Amino acid sequence: MPYFAKLLLFIICLVLLVESRKHRRRRWTSQLEVQRASHIYKKNHDVTKTWKGKTEQLLRVDDHDFTMRPAFGGPAIPVGVDVQVESLDSISEVDMDFTMTLYLRHYWRDERLSFPSTTNKSMTFDGRLVKKIWVPDVFFVHSKRSFIHDTTTDNIMLRVFPDGHVLYSMRITVTAMCNMDFSRFPLDSQTCSLELESYAYTDEDLMLYWKNGNESLKTDEKISLSQFLIQKFHTTSRLAFYSSTGWYNRLYINFTLRRHIFFFLLQTYFPATLMVMLSWVSFWIDRRAVPARVSLGITTVLTMSTIITGVNASMPRVSYIKAVDIYLWVSFVFVFLSVLEYAAVNYLTTVQERKERKLRERFPCTCGMPHSKTMMLDGNYSESDANSLAGYTRNQMVPEEEKQEKMVVHLAMSNESNSSRKRGLKGHVGLRIIQNTHAIDKYSRLIFPGTYIFFNLIYWSVFS
Repeated sequence: MPYFAKLLLFIICLVLLVESRKHRRRRWTSQLEVQRASHIYKKNHDVTKTWKGKTEQLLRVDDHDFTMRPAFGGPAIPVGVDVQVESLDSISEVDMDFTMTLYLRHYWRDERLSFPSTTNKSMTFDGRLVKKIWVPDVFFVHSKRSFIHDTTTDNIMLRVFPDGHVLYSMRITVTAMCNMDFSRFPLDSQTCSLELESYAYTDEDLMLYWKNGNESLKTDEKISLSQFLIQKFHTTSRLAFYSSTGWYNRLYINFTLRRHIFFFLLQTYFPATLMVMLSWVSFWIDRRAVPARVSLGITTVLTMSTIITGVNASMPRVSYIKAVDIYLWVSFVFVFLSVLEYAAVNYLTTVQERKERKLRERFPCTCGMPHSKTMMLDGNYSESDANSLAGYTRNQMVPEEEKQEKMVVHLAMSNESNSSRKRGLKGHVGLRIIQNTHAIDKYSRLIFPGTYIFFNLIYWSVFS
C-alpha cells in the first residue's frame, strides 16, 4: 500500500511540472507578439490621427463661425460634385416618378479647417462632425421623397485634408418626378433627370459644378430594370432663375430608358391579334348556324374589351391617344365589323327567303314541280333552266288538266327574265350579288385579313 501511494504522488508531481512549463511558454509567446505589434504600430505611426486633445481643437472648430460660408464676402466658393449611381430601384408610369439610390459627394476648400501635418495625411470623420461645420446646402429639385441611409449609423463621411480641402459624401435614396410622354407607349423611350441645386446660395455665393465633367457620373454595371433598357447616362448643367431670389447653378443627371417590348407583345398585341383572327372564323361557318356565329362574335368582342380595360388600368389617365390604344381599338373595330357582317348576311338571307315565299304564293302552280326546280323561279331564272322543263317525265309533271296553266307560268317567267336582261346587265349582276348572300362571306374572307395585314405594316413601320 505505501508503494502505490508513492507512485501516485510521483505521477501528480510530474503532471504539475509539465503544466507549469506550458504556461510559462504561452506567456512568453504573448509578450513577444505584443512587442512585435508595438514595433509595427510605431513604424506606421500617424501624428494627425493620434492627436492627444479633442478633434475640434485640432481643426479649431470653436475658433470660427461656421454658419458663414468660406470666404464670406468674397467671390463665389466653387463646390465640385460627383455622383455614383448604385441602383435604379423603380420606374412608375402611374405616378410618373423614379427612385434612385446614389452616393453624392461634394468637394470644396475651407481654410478654417486646415491643420498642421508633417505627413500630409487626411482625417476622416463620420456624420457627427458635419453638424458643427459648414457644408453645401444642396437639395434635389422636384423631389417627392428622399432620405439618408442610417443603418447601422448615418451613411455620411467627412474627410478633411491639411490644406483645408474637404470631401463630403452621403448615401441617399431619392424619389423624383419624371415627366413622361406615353404617346408611343409601349414602343416609347423616356428621358428622366435628377436635378441638384443649392437652396440658399445664388451663383454669386456658391458655384456648383461637375468636378470631372461627364466623368463625374459613375454607374454600377449591374444596374438593370425589368421593363426598361438603360441606354445612356450623362450630365448637364445650366442656370435656373427664380424671380424673387435670383440665379442658381443647377446640375442634371440625365438618363434615357427604352422600354422592353417583348412583355407587351405577349400580354397585349399577340392576344389582340388572335382575337381578330378568331373573329374571321365566322366567315367559314354556315350562315344558317346562327348560334355558332353569334356566340363567336360576342365572345371576341367581350375579350377585346377586357384586354383594353386591363391595359388602361395600369396606365395614368392621360388626355392623348397612346400607340397601344390605336392598335387595340382598330382590332376592336375589326372584331365588331365581323359581327356586323353576319348581321348583314342574316338580314339579306331573310329578305331573299321572303321574296321567294311571295313568289310561290303568286304562282301556286309551281307546287307540282320538284323542289330543286321551284327554287329556280327567282330573279336569276335563266333560259336554259326554263328549257330544261321539257325534260320532265310524266310522273314529275302536273296532271293534264293543269298543263296549260303550267306552260303559261313557264312562258311568263321566261319573258320576265329576258326583259330584265335587256334592261341592263349591270343592274342584273348587282341584284344577283345582293341576293346571293354567300358572296358577302366570300369577299369578307379576303377583305378583312388583307386590310388588317396592311394596317399592321403601317403601324409597326411608324412606331418601331
